[in-house]
Amino acid sequence: MNAYRPGHRILLALYLALVLACPFSQAQAAQGEYQPQVGQEGKDVVWVPTPQELVERMLDMAKVTPKDYVIDLGSGDGRTVITAAKRGTRAHGIEYNPNMVELSKHNAAKEGVSDKATFAKADLFESDFSQATVITMFLLPTINIQLRPKILDLKPGTRIVSNSFDMGEWAADETARADGCSNWCTAYLWIVPAKVAGTWRLPQGDLTLKQDFQMISGTLKAGNNSTPISNGRLRGDQINFTAGGAQYTGRVNGNAIEGTIKSGGNDGKWNATRSGR
Repeated sequence: MNAYRPGHRILLALYLALVLACPFSQAQAAQGEYQPQVGQEGKDVVWVPTPQELVERMLDMAKVTPKDYVIDLGSGDGRTVITAAKRGTRAHGIEYNPNMVELSKHNAAKEGVSDKATFAKADLFESDFSQATVITMFLLPTINIQLRPKILDLKPGTRIVSNSFDMGEWAADETARADGCSNWCTAYLWIVPAKVAGTWRLPQGDLTLKQDFQMISGTLKAGNNSTPISNGRLRGDQINFTAGGAQYTGRVNGNAIEGTIKSGGNDGKWNATRSGR
């Protein structure tokens, strides 16, 4: 994967002093293949490989299964794509450096996963990754922020995992460190939330929601009574909040929500439709 521009040279230098040759690099040297250099310049970043331990941890965090489609943004030598493919998952890498793309294809062939691991020479900002169910990346914080609007437009429930760098004020849903890893060992996970801001009509009144990424607030109004909601949160298309002592859970499906209410030991059903107001 890719990471770091010149402004991060001190950290990069520390990493370079500690980095050990990985199996990919050893194989390349033995066969006289193209050998990428840690710290080599790229279009937006320089190349630093993600430790294999963190690759595994990131895929675990995203709960990747063979039903997923993983897209790695800035796929470098292809290790994340190849690792996902070895789990039986269809995976694709987007990489600007054509030499790295060819190296990745060669690595995939050596690992016997060319049928599931694909790579393309492309610009991240001009690429369509809307079909992904999981996105992995090791980019700069500034690039994460630039990509954030596009990521937030992905299908609710899409899992995003980043090595070392966050998404600014969009807080991660989970943070974890990889065992047996000494550098670049932290992963952040986000679940793309459904878009629910606005007014929703319930049989008993109106639900007005405000949204700050996966966090929600607002009011539930029935007649002349207006009750603030609390503990509001989205995890993909799943919505949860409390209002008037009742716990609301449900699933957002475009302009409709259906779910259950728990209040005083009793369970009931609730539904809402977006009013357009």
